[in-house]
Amino acid sequence: MGETLDTLQKRFDDFKSMDLKLNMQRGQPSNQNFDLSNDMLTIVNEDTLETPSGVDLRNYPGGVAGLPEARELFSEMLGVKASEMIVGNNASLELMASTLKWAMLKGLKNSDAPWFNQSPKMIVTIPGYDRHFKLLEVIGYELVPVPITENGPDMDQVEALAAKDPSVKGIFFVPTYSNPTGDSISDDAVRRLVSMKTAASDFTIFADDAYIVHHLSDEPVKTMNLLRAAEEAGNPDRVVLFGSTSKITFAGAGIGFMASSEANVAYLTKLMGFQTIGPNKIEQYRHVRFLKSYPGGISGLMTKHRAILTPKFTAVQDALENELGGTGLATWTNPKGGYFVSLDTDRPVADRVVALAKEAGVALTPAGAPFPGGVDPNNRNIRLSPSRPPVEEVKQAMEIDAVCVKLASAEYDAQ
Repeated sequence: MGETLDTLQKRFDDFKSMDLKLNMQRGQPSNQNFDLSNDMLTIVNEDTLETPSGVDLRNYPGGVAGLPEARELFSEMLGVKASEMIVGNNASLELMASTLKWAMLKGLKNSDAPWFNQSPKMIVTIPGYDRHFKLLEVIGYELVPVPITENGPDMDQVEALAAKDPSVKGIFFVPTYSNPTGDSISDDAVRRLVSMKTAASDFTIFADDAYIVHHLSDEPVKTMNLLRAAEEAGNPDRVVLFGSTSKITFAGAGIGFMASSEANVAYLTKLMGFQTIGPNKIEQYRHVRFLKSYPGGISGLMTKHRAILTPKFTAVQDALENELGGTGLATWTNPKGGYFVSLDTDRPVADRVVALAKEAGVALTPAGAPFPGGVDPNNRNIRLSPSRPPVEEVKQAMEIDAVCVKLASAEYDAQ
């Protein structure tokens, strides 16, 4: 028999009296994760100011597309050629913004005209990444949401939208361990996406592979390479991939990068050359030297990250199962990678759960954040971010969150 409203209120009041300050809002690494990369701070010095390719780190020349050594290193991470890479500064979001803005102002390589006068629309997956939504909206794109499924974007809806409307210029999504559900695109969905008929001749797939190496289990997901698949489908310019080291080295001082066809890289670097002489070469070379010298390379470093992160995700699953398992009050994801868990309440009470948690000293991502405009039409989704706090705090916060789900649901039923 379930707990009564009075019993749940008593448990909630007990939590409030503890005067806690716990935070499960955003997917930030912990200081323990950052400490893994501290050696990077001193790995470039006066003896390493020229790269093996002959670039002086202190001078202007070096190329808008990034250091050759950096393009080579990160091309392996995305599974592409070094010549298909653009390596920038500390945020892939900056490269996304640059690409999307140039598309607006000039169009992409295969565009007949700039996008700004075509009322451009962009397909996005929901629940999804709030920064993608806000970036698109502020630049001037109309968002067209489709559901994310366990196999990636709902391809029936994507195909229908892209085929009938020339103002639908692309799709923007996370292919591996999607934020926040942890779902990954299937091989079949990749093939459909890169080969489908589109009303817009310059329809483009913008894929943010932010979590491609962020595995949490012994069975890592390996998604089909979008760039290679598009090439095989006869649409080599359709895909633009993005990635970064923001959750590999330092969140605020990492490296962002992108990949596309060589023709797209030539087109975009020419435009980017008007806005920058080039990225921070010292930071790029710092990453190259550190990651290449780390035991096991990027994979070795990610194994260390996994050892820190997996117990926190286990704590989330245990708390939710202990409190909510079998109640019918909520469902949640159990991702094999990434940085988030997506929880859906059965009743439309997500905003009430977040408000109650705040009263009890637990900060959660605002309800509706994983939806365009910050509005969840069903008021059921909550993104959980366990990466930053210590494990014991995650356990405590998740117990409180689960009790808030039960209390909010009981309040709703009592209306």
